[in-house]
Amino acid sequence: MNTETAYRHIAVIDIGKTNAKVVVLDAGTGAEIAAVRTANSVLKSGPYPHYDTDGLWDFIISALKGFVRAPGFDAISITTHGASAVMLSADGSLAMPVLDYEHGYPQAIQNAYSQLRPKFAETFSPGLSVGLNVGAQIHYMKSTFPADFAHVATILTYPQYWAFRLTGVASNEVTSLGCHTDLWNPTTQSYSSLVDALGIRGLMAPIRSAFDALGPVLPALAADMGLTKPVPVYCGIHDSNASLLPHLVENEAPFAVVSTGTWVISFSVGGDLDHLDPARDTLANVDAFGRTVPSARFMGGREFEILAAEIGTASSDAVEAAIEAVIERGLMLLPNVVEGSGPFPGRKRYWIADYAASNAERLAAVSLYLALMTEACLGLIGAKGPIFVEGPFALNHAYLKALSALTNSDVIALAGSTGTSQGAALLTGIRPATTTENSPVRAELAGLTRYRQAWRDALIA
Repeated sequence: MNTETAYRHIAVIDIGKTNAKVVVLDAGTGAEIAAVRTANSVLKSGPYPHYDTDGLWDFIISALKGFVRAPGFDAISITTHGASAVMLSADGSLAMPVLDYEHGYPQAIQNAYSQLRPKFAETFSPGLSVGLNVGAQIHYMKSTFPADFAHVATILTYPQYWAFRLTGVASNEVTSLGCHTDLWNPTTQSYSSLVDALGIRGLMAPIRSAFDALGPVLPALAADMGLTKPVPVYCGIHDSNASLLPHLVENEAPFAVVSTGTWVISFSVGGDLDHLDPARDTLANVDAFGRTVPSARFMGGREFEILAAEIGTASSDAVEAAIEAVIERGLMLLPNVVEGSGPFPGRKRYWIADYAASNAERLAAVSLYLALMTEACLGLIGAKGPIFVEGPFALNHAYLKALSALTNSDVIALAGSTGTSQGAALLTGIRPATTTENSPVRAELAGLTRYRQAWRDALIA
């Protein structure tokens, strides 16, 4: 990767499942020097729930316009959530709305797709619920809305759709294709047999590297923004892989990365694919360099939001202080708060020893639950070495302490929650900033071994 560019500031379009933002990062320090954010809404109108791409586009352009004068930017990079693809008409407009991956399909559609999808050994992509396999989305749209699908001329992965809107250049990219889509064979680094089974090979846009500058902002758009010089737009990257990229550049394998947001996604860098269990939401992701990375996930961020809203607030110090009492009294939460994914599929949440606990105690039990779920994910992918936690959970000291004690490993919390944006900025060839880290957490918690065994026993009871 070229490490010397003339870029001073990088604008990053960062679209998560829950929120979207446009930030400007200083190329020298990696610091976020400007940011605007908005909720990423799902529209219920039309043939199926879909993303408000018009609203997001207006937000993106407004943000970039606002940043042209101050602080300014020299390049644009893009990162988005996975499990989404875009159907374009021949004129470049949407042939069909961009389907929300949380929309479920009739059982007959699911059954038909299960007969088409390749085996795990080909794609290392497990069969997931609702539309979490992009192949299932395409099959649903093609089989349910054939007249609309007949107008599809090009299929794009989601980060690359926004690059197309900015540059007019259509592309696909492997981090999104390799993100449990069923469409990619990571062993051969080529499309899977599903692409031909669905009859869409001719619709798939050319594959480009995440590090490619696809072109400058389109002239009319640049004039509207007030740009005074050509600004290159980089191809873009799947958000969890954006979080992973700085670690790939800065650290030597083996190590693990736990990327937290709506999803908690664990990566085992330096691991192998031999022991992945497709029934427990393990898979192979594909990194920005095209290499396979054993991964596991659960919807931990969404679960925490739900539980925090139910329980109420407590200070982080009070939550951390309550951990040992919670362990001693055996207050624990079993999975799943959000059903349909994760290492323990098919289970519904259940509290054990649910006494009249304080908010702090219940939130401490939630932190222990999230740490136990993360440990289970790390075990499934054979993670070794230090564990880097980035995103909102890096601020949860009770979680960090519990995760270190459970894994007997150093847990390194990465300051801030802009890992996706910083990773996307690296696509432009800038040097990775020196990461600001807290001191490694290395903790022991009395009674935790017994607590973990009780939790595991309850799962099989």
